[in-house]
Amino acid sequence: MAVTQDARDRDHAVAVPPPESAPQAPGATAVPDGAGRTPGVPDAPAKLVFGLAFAQLGVMVAVLTPVMVTLALRVAQIVPSADRGSALGQVLSLGAVLAMIGNPVFGALSDRTTSRFGRRRPWVLGGMLAGLAGLSVVAFGGSVPALMLGWAIAQLGCNAALSALVACIPDLVPEHQRARVSGVVGMMMSIAMVLGTFLANAFHTNLALAFVVPGLIGVAGAGFLCAVMKDRPAKPGAFEPYSVREFLRSFWVSPRRHPDFAWNFLGRFLVFVGIACVTSYQVYFLMDRLGYGEGEVSGKLFTGTLAMVVAVVAGSLLGGQLSDRSGRRKPYVLGSSLVIAVGLVLIATAHSFGMFALALVVFGFGEGLYLSVDVALAAAVLPNPEEAAKDMGVLNIGNALPQSLVPIVAPSILAVGGGGNYGALYLFGGVACVLGALAVQFIRSVK
Repeated sequence: MAVTQDARDRDHAVAVPPPESAPQAPGATAVPDGAGRTPGVPDAPAKLVFGLAFAQLGVMVAVLTPVMVTLALRVAQIVPSADRGSALGQVLSLGAVLAMIGNPVFGALSDRTTSRFGRRRPWVLGGMLAGLAGLSVVAFGGSVPALMLGWAIAQLGCNAALSALVACIPDLVPEHQRARVSGVVGMMMSIAMVLGTFLANAFHTNLALAFVVPGLIGVAGAGFLCAVMKDRPAKPGAFEPYSVREFLRSFWVSPRRHPDFAWNFLGRFLVFVGIACVTSYQVYFLMDRLGYGEGEVSGKLFTGTLAMVVAVVAGSLLGGQLSDRSGRRKPYVLGSSLVIAVGLVLIATAHSFGMFALALVVFGFGEGLYLSVDVALAAAVLPNPEEAAKDMGVLNIGNALPQSLVPIVAPSILAVGGGGNYGALYLFGGVACVLGALAVQFIRSVK
């Protein structure tokens, strides 16, 4: 599922110093104390943690606002109602495929970047600027091909930023603090959902602003992180030239040599299949199952998402604290995935907005627990920490691929029993989450 360097490549790997915020005496054994801190290893600076969270919020609000609300509304503006589902699937699927490809590729390029500005900064800020340009094309394009082009540019740019951003956690955050930081950074995705639906509702009379404003927030977050982070360029000549061969190897890590990485990839992929069922089809669920009109959807979605995010924040903070204190990751992944599955089952059976909102609260609490340990677990199973951006980018295929596959398979699932079978779709997502929880239990190197 993704690639690592073999022994020959490791001989040429960049020697990345440990996080400046986390020195440790040679030969010392890092054992967290009762508060989850490792003696002699200070926490990452607060401004760095805030910068990581702000940048994550910016990228996520730029990507998720269209996925959740505005792309569906934009498609509805230019496509007859009978064709809107398939047209939305085309746009989302293309963007998700490019995101899947772009994450490991841009990650590998970030690992190799020798710019005097560092190897993460150029991709975080440059990628987000490209994302803003793509969102502007979507905002003002008047046809499905124009939407596809703009969304493709937006996805490539935002994923270039994301691939470098995610690598900053193993680069700069000490291991004993990663679940807490992962929880703070991870819950930005759900806060971005609230902010995105708020912006969509605020700008429903001028939909173009509902695309451009999230992009500007993304640029602001990227700029702040670049200003506060300590970043070093890769050493010139440390890597082989980025050839076609290196490009192809960017998508593969041997499951035989690195089974823990493979199990984590599979588990992440399956859990995000369940999450994608919610994020991609909430608008049409509210319209088709609950009977709300286009003018009411943004407001209802904002209310439901706000309730969900309160639960996400609670789950993220609780899960991060407990996981770091105990030093365990797998039990929290198992429990959180099962809670997400319960939330999906509740959505599948909801026939009123109140039940839908309650289901989102359960779903959100499970998602918060999951996000609090997801990145910490991923960092612990990286095959080669010297290539954190590339390997984290490969793991992010597990996030991006469901965004492509779910819109492809969803029409067939929705058609079961005569059409509009959202119960079947969300039950499908719940089963995927349970399987994802079980897959992670096969990881041996992490408790």
